[in-house]
Formats: sequence, C-alpha cells, structure tokens
Amino acid sequence: MDKLSVDNLFLSYGSNPILKGVSFELKAGEVVCLLGASGSGKTTLLRAVAGLEQPSEGRIQLDNQVFFDGASGVDLPVEQRSLGLVFQSYALWPHRTVADNVGYGLKLRRVSRAEQKQRVQDALDQLGLGHLAARYPYQLSGGQQQRVAIARALVYNPPVILLDEPLSNLDAKLREEARAWLRELIVSLGLSALCVTHDQTEAMAMSDRILLLRNGRIEQEGTPAELYGAPRSLYTAEFMGSNNRIDARVAAVDGERVTLAGDGWQLQAVAREAMQEGQAAQAVIRLERVQVADGPGANRLQADLVTSMYLGDRWEYLFHCGALRLRAFGNVPRAAGRHWIEFPASDCWAFAQAN
Repeated sequence: MDKLSVDNLFLSYGSNPILKGVSFELKAGEVVCLLGASGSGKTTLLRAVAGLEQPSEGRIQLDNQVFFDGASGVDLPVEQRSLGLVFQSYALWPHRTVADNVGYGLKLRRVSRAEQKQRVQDALDQLGLGHLAARYPYQLSGGQQQRVAIARALVYNPPVILLDEPLSNLDAKLREEARAWLRELIVSLGLSALCVTHDQTEAMAMSDRILLLRNGRIEQEGTPAELYGAPRSLYTAEFMGSNNRIDARVAAVDGERVTLAGDGWQLQAVAREAMQEGQAAQAVIRLERVQVADGPGANRLQADLVTSMYLGDRWEYLFHCGALRLRAFGNVPRAAGRHWIEFPASDCWAFAQAN
C-alpha cells in the first residue's frame, strides 16, 4: 500500500449535510485518528471509506484503485474494498466460535480450508488468543472480544484497517492497557490504520497524526504534539487537554504578545490569531501549566483556594478569583485560603472572543 486518499468528500442524510468537503491522506504504515465530538462526522467519514455510506461528491482512492468517485459514478461495495473493519460493538456472531468468527472473511473469499485454519491460528496466536479458538464470544471478557474482532480484521492482510471507537466498550483501567497494546500491535505489524475516537488522550496515544473534525469539516490536522501544543483555533485549544478559559479584553498589542485585562487584573499572553486593542478575547491555558507561586510577580493573580482534590498521581486545586473559576494541578495538598497563581505568558494563548 502506498496511500489512501480522500478528496473533497461530501455526504448528507436527506437535507442534513454531514461531511462538507473533507480531504486527507493516509500513508503506508501511518496511524491517523479521526477525533471529534459527537455529531462531528468522524464515524460517517470512516463508514464512507469502508463503503458503508455513500457520499454525494468527492473521491476515495487506495493507490491506483478507485473506491468511490462521485463524478464518474464509481462506488465499489464493501467486499471489493478489502479493508479490515473493527466495529464499536465488535459485531461477533454469538453462535460461532472464536475461530469461526475470525475465519469468516476467508471463507467468503473461498480460501481453502487448510489455509483458513492456518491463517486463523496464526492471527489468534499473534494476539494471544490461540488457546481460545474453540470458545464462544459469551465465554470471553470484553478485552478478549475486542482482540477477536481485531484478529478477524487482520486475518486476510488488508492494506488498511479501520477502527470505529475500538476501546469504548472497555472499562477505564483496561482501556488504558488496551490502547498501549493496540498501538504496539499496529507499529509492530507495520499496519496502516484509520481510527475513530472521541477521546483526545486516546487519539494522542495511538496516532501519528490527528484529524480534528468539527461540523463535518477538518478543524485542524497534525501530529498529537502540534494539536496539543500549537492549536490554531479556540476550538482546537479547548478540545485538546484540560484547560482554564478566561474571558477578557485586549488592553494592548505588541506583535504576537498581547495584554489581556479583566476585573482588576492583567495578564500577558501569546496571540494565536490577529488581534486588535479593545476587542473581546478569551485566554486558554492548560491546567498543568498553571503554577502555585510563593508571592506576587509577573503574570500572577491572587485567588482563594476552595478545595484540593486527590487524583492519585496528583492533586487538583480549585481557585476563585472574583468571577473567575480557575483550576490547577500540583503534587501536594494545600490548605484553603489565599494563594498566588502564575500563568506563564508563553503558555497562555489568546483568541478572539467566540460568538
């Protein structure tokens, strides 16, 4: 496989537009996550690539094979696209054994029984399921069912594997372990994968590149580090990470540095877009960048600590500063009362006030 190309894809349900001109590429050996809130179009986009939804315009192509072309009327059915599919529900047949579930796609492709048996066993062994071949789905844990669904998608060596919220049915602890395992599997096998998730931590952990969708369009695409550390819009900044959001007005502009002002306070920030003095603005700063300081200083506000919450690996503090509600992380419990909190100017991003 060289690359999967999606060009200017449009798709509507009746009069309701879902995809509004989406374009991207998936290169060989790359993991791309489609990230976004519910209703952003990410699952519809994945299903369109798979052949389960029919766009109205655009083009989907894998190397030289055209899957869909709205202009020429090409629309290959699912089975002719030969893509590996892992559904959110796993979609395992309850009356078939693990081996029968995994081998069903090979059976449809009329692979010989001997080769079916060998390839199924190889796929199960690869995922640590070899000893479960004769069991039925109801006899498996959620994590084991997930791996069976992945084995079924991998057994015929597809050029691309498509995963729709593959970890959403797992509990929180198993989900963390599974995303590390799944990332290791994808990298070790050199797979090309397109994965849907609404969880930004999951997307950052698993992907080489993220496409953040918003209302049927790509809001921003880039590496996890780029989306987290260099957001180009207020929506991206807020969607990625845990943040403080502060309403303010622009008091002064000095190149990319701006002074933001509120009720009795001022903060220096980095403008992430063109700004003018006097306009309404919003500042965003990640919780882990806020620091509890030992006294007054540059870019510091005095605030009342309302409570400290123990999270296991850290504490989360909740501060009140007039009308502002501010949060921060730290390594020690702190007593309620007045504290100085610092917002490093380079980590405080300013955006125009959203309408």
